[in-house]
Amino acid sequence: MKLSRMQILKIGGNMKQVYLILAALMLICLAPMPYGYFQLVRFVAMVVFGIMAYRYYVNNKAIAATVFGVLAVLFQPIYKIALGRATWNVIDVLVAMLLIGLFVLEKRLEKKTTVSYQQLPPQDQVKLEDNEIEFKQAGKLSPKELVYIASEEDKALTELFEKRPEVLEGWGKMIGFHIVYLPLLMKRLKDKQVLHYRAPHLSDAELDDVVVGNDFMLQYLENPADRKKIKQGFIRTEDIHQGSGGKDKAINRFYPLSSTSGEPLADQLHRIGKQISVEKARFDRYLESKYQSYEDRGNTSDNELPSELGFHTQGDEESVEGLMEEVRERIIKLRQRGIAEYLLEQLIHPDNRLSRMVITKDYRILLPDYNDIEIQMEPLVKAVYLLFLCHPEGIAFKLLPDYRQELLQIYNKLRPAGLTDRAIQSIEDVTNPLLNSINEKCARIRGAFIGQFDNYMAKHYYVNGKRGEEKKIALPRDLVIWE
Repeated sequence: MKLSRMQILKIGGNMKQVYLILAALMLICLAPMPYGYFQLVRFVAMVVFGIMAYRYYVNNKAIAATVFGVLAVLFQPIYKIALGRATWNVIDVLVAMLLIGLFVLEKRLEKKTTVSYQQLPPQDQVKLEDNEIEFKQAGKLSPKELVYIASEEDKALTELFEKRPEVLEGWGKMIGFHIVYLPLLMKRLKDKQVLHYRAPHLSDAELDDVVVGNDFMLQYLENPADRKKIKQGFIRTEDIHQGSGGKDKAINRFYPLSSTSGEPLADQLHRIGKQISVEKARFDRYLESKYQSYEDRGNTSDNELPSELGFHTQGDEESVEGLMEEVRERIIKLRQRGIAEYLLEQLIHPDNRLSRMVITKDYRILLPDYNDIEIQMEPLVKAVYLLFLCHPEGIAFKLLPDYRQELLQIYNKLRPAGLTDRAIQSIEDVTNPLLNSINEKCARIRGAFIGQFDNYMAKHYYVNGKRGEEKKIALPRDLVIWE
């Protein structure tokens, strides 16, 4: 049975007990045992050391990975290395001591970083420090994200979290947040498939140059002087409001963390989680009171949402229901994306680098500037796409019957063997605005593009448009090449 990478890492992450078992097996080798026992120990040691080598390798621990890789080769039972009984006894004792030492070290580290996983009640009597810091709109996070900011001053804490990311991840799950640790995030984003999807215009060499520092978020500070307030800890977005300059600002809260404060790490994390719980409860009550006050005033000319929420009335005749809908839509829009999206947009989307589109003689759709991606569609879906591509001004769905003959001609070129009665009926259905066929075909067109690269650029290539207006393909036609 073949194990996946994640299964191997999961096994490798729970091996402390295995260390003791394997150490005991090796010490027993000092006694006169049957030949089959030594073969069993060799096999178990090869598997355990192989997993450990892989675990250290993926965590960028080259020396440890090499040591355990060599041990896996040394103990493998396939091609035996003859060293003599006395030498093997010495090796068994040394390796057993190494395994026991690893067990002790990992137990100590686990004890040092264990967090008490219990629900944190929002108690109002908790005294909260003034930890609000104003960021630019681009520096907002999604409501369930905490970004860990690291500095060079506390390298011990940074190294701890790099070795034990599960400490932050487990604590984040406890308090209902996704913890974003930027160095590890970028390592995960280094997956070529992920980055090629996000940035199809970049080569492998260019993708290797994508980097981000632990202080990435600090570039979005509204007041650069606030940088000295942020040493090491977490950032959370609590609110979006309109600043004095008329632009939306993000109110972020900062929670410091330190390995030298004298307070155990587990206690610090528990305290921060409790503080976040209290802050969230207070802010929710604040919003509820503001909305309730707003609704209680009724639909009068002076009705407007609180200025600190950054919404404005559009006239005295604006209804309460309309304004509340504006609130809901805006909150949804503001919370759609988090730090991962901002990172990707800043690092690999410096501009709308659109690829040329080549329509070959046999009607293949190629994007040469996106590593020669081919967009594949079913014949009828492709015919609909080519129809819209031929009309940059767009086509209103209600006028589709006027384009039925043109679509039929395009479809006929894609099906040189001729059109069947069923194919002709499909053309009639897709050009009938009373049926859902055209919406289904446009959805398939959209899926064909976002299945290859993300919507940040894909939106320029598929058929799109507001309800009741002409639907069109936004791609500039000077980028379209017909062979």
